Amino acid sequence: MPTVAPLDLDAHCIAVAWLDDVPHFALADGMVHRLENGHEKAEAHDGLLSAAYDAENQRLITGGEDGRVVAVRSGGRVEELARMGRKWISVVAAGPQKAVAFAAGRVAEVVFADGKHRSLEHPRTVEGLSFAPKGMRLGVARYNGATLHFPATEGKPTELEWAGAHTGISFSPDGKFLVTTMQENALHGWKLADGKHMRMAGYPAKVKSWSWSARGRWLATSGAPAAVVWPFQAKDGPMGKAPLELGTRGDAMVTQVACHPAEEVVAIGYADGMVLAARFADAKEVLLRRPGDSAISALAWDKAGRRLAFGSESGQCGVVDISG
Repeated sequence: MPTVAPLDLDAHCIAVAWLDDVPHFALADGMVHRLENGHEKAEAHDGLLSAAYDAENQRLITGGEDGRVVAVRSGGRVEELARMGRKWISVVAAGPQKAVAFAAGRVAEVVFADGKHRSLEHPRTVEGLSFAPKGMRLGVARYNGATLHFPATEGKPTELEWAGAHTGISFSPDGKFLVTTMQENALHGWKLADGKHMRMAGYPAKVKSWSWSARGRWLATSGAPAAVVWPFQAKDGPMGKAPLELGTRGDAMVTQVACHPAEEVVAIGYADGMVLAARFADAKEVLLRRPGDSAISALAWDKAGRRLAFGSESGQCGVVDISG
């Protein structure tokens, strides 16, 4: 039976990450808490807006209302990477070779490991950022589509057009597909080899959380009373195929999803604070946490896939141990 170690904090949990196998909880007030031989904390920002886990370098990249971009490492060490005056850093991304991207308004900034900066201007506000799994390629979600840059070179960017507001962006783990969340209740995707479009609609609410499975065969998403999981095994991705619907509940929307690091299993967090795990093969479910007092806002598995850290909008956080 899973066991839960609770950690009650006093602000909205924006992100959770395992840094050197220690759970870290990044809150909207700018504090980053960690459970390591007790409860400790460090201040990253005066108001935290965005966060991205950098698995390659075991750090959490965060952006804040204070115009700063920082890297949080295990033990609570905070390293400033950039400072942008009074601009709010609304989106951040972690890339290869210690590169970091962030955005304020219409400009995406890339900071390389040697400290060099590259500014990439866009005609409209940058809404989402994501690095490709291989090579120094950056995807930008924007109004009416996405833009792909090679920020280490001066080459012309690739423009992928689709009408509407695109709010988030993600490359598939094999780099073959690019998917965006939209302001409307839908996802849009492109097959990068030929630019073929992929439309994934039918959600009752906006998709605000998504997670690729370990080998990239599936994309799990929030935005419905079940985790909607799209198949990406075929050469054209999910086109013409129905998604799985896992963890269906009639009375609570899914707010967060996190795929297991090795198995085809997804952790699902709901608007009422409940968390369960569901298996893709047979939809079998295991309850990990009973309903709480607010929506689950962050989920992350440890590297071994035996512990799941969670955070909620009210600051109810903790770790579920499923190894018992």
